[in-house]
Amino acid sequence: MSTEESPRAAAADPPPGDKEAPAPLPARAVFEPPLARRSRVLRLVYWTVWFGILPVALACVLVWALTPAGGAELNGGLGWLQSMVRAQPVPVGIVLFTALEIALWAARHELPFAKDAHPPLRADLPARMRGPFERARALLDEAEVILSRNARAIARDVSLKERGRLRSDLDALAEAMDRVPFDEEGFMGAFERADGEIDVRLGRWRKSEVREYLEAIMMAVAVAFALRAFVIEAFKIPSGSMIPTLMVGDHIFVNKFTYGPAIPYAHARVWTSMPPRRGDVIVFAFPEHPEQDFIKRVIVVEGDKLEAKDGHPIINGWEVPSCRVGSWGYSDYDSPITHHEGDLFVEYLGDDEYLTFYDRASSVFPEYQGPFYAKKGEAWVMGDNRNNSHDSRMWFGGQGGGVPFDNIRGRALFVWLSVSDNGVDWSREGAPVMGRPRLPPSAMGLEGQFEACLKSRPAVTNPPAGPPL
Repeated sequence: MSTEESPRAAAADPPPGDKEAPAPLPARAVFEPPLARRSRVLRLVYWTVWFGILPVALACVLVWALTPAGGAELNGGLGWLQSMVRAQPVPVGIVLFTALEIALWAARHELPFAKDAHPPLRADLPARMRGPFERARALLDEAEVILSRNARAIARDVSLKERGRLRSDLDALAEAMDRVPFDEEGFMGAFERADGEIDVRLGRWRKSEVREYLEAIMMAVAVAFALRAFVIEAFKIPSGSMIPTLMVGDHIFVNKFTYGPAIPYAHARVWTSMPPRRGDVIVFAFPEHPEQDFIKRVIVVEGDKLEAKDGHPIINGWEVPSCRVGSWGYSDYDSPITHHEGDLFVEYLGDDEYLTFYDRASSVFPEYQGPFYAKKGEAWVMGDNRNNSHDSRMWFGGQGGGVPFDNIRGRALFVWLSVSDNGVDWSREGAPVMGRPRLPPSAMGLEGQFEACLKSRPAVTNPPAGPPL
């Protein structure tokens, strides 16, 4: 006779001195009760509201609430948190979103329309037992995973008798889950015995609930920073150089994939897609001080000649066409001139049209600038606020300079939040940086002329080729 015996045999015939094994449960019933019907509409509502709209909205509100006002003193623990939120709103938002998702998932069976959303269980299962029933099903899956992944270690460290008792309790739980009619008391007893047996026999290979939550949060943080490094990053607009396209306090997303994802801490990309298009709004490391990030619009690329007359760009001897929308002004209390009055124009370059502003009060720029020549591997940029922008025309002591391709972070997408000293400006929500321009709210009186300018797009919006490099 073999000295080895099966786990089931060990469980069914315990040696003398052991506690009496639990009585075997009746064989599983063949009859399966009909599954509960679910509404597809309510299922869509459940997932969309509870695990889509609500956590996104709450995460955005929390980021907004934790973002300090301009000029506020940041002291203590709350100040540290506010400083982190201001510096990294997107990763913080992702972590908050993940935490909210975890909390909602923990209460998923108590949320409205839950019975229509989750995988169908037994139709005769009381509502209060849905949570324990799903946890029991997950417990059985967890046990099988642990047993299969750690078979050798379990065979070495867990005795044959203990393995048999464990298998017996797991089978008893499966039987209780299938029993017809459903026996709540018998199921809960089998569930507690199986859970306890797994905890005792397989506890060293089992993940704690705290560990699972920590792993989920750490994964969210890792994903957030990976997205920030390679795919998308958030930036805040600190100055008015891109008015009226971007206002002070706008928070924008930048697509870091457009020109090829950059390798962090290295002047290299996984692949390159250069040069940027004329008209692209890009975020880049300022060539004179690379620790600073600037945002401007690309006007010329390698091989082009750039000149400017009264702030209007001339590319390879061809003046970029524009259409005057009308007079407009804005206030900037952080500059020596608190109120700026000037003219709005729609400018057409390549496939893009965008708004530009020419401040009448500014006298920083000469009437004519140039000629400048873009070298290979660089793009020259200008701010849309043409007379209030420190851009390629003024760099390197007024000699002018381009943006090396290695300095480009990515292309701007849209405004996702706008916070000024007066609070949140909801009118800026979703404002495009590229694509069809949007008039500032204070310029809505110019809507008619603005639409007329958009409709009167010139036939030629691309400059001629530049001189050979």
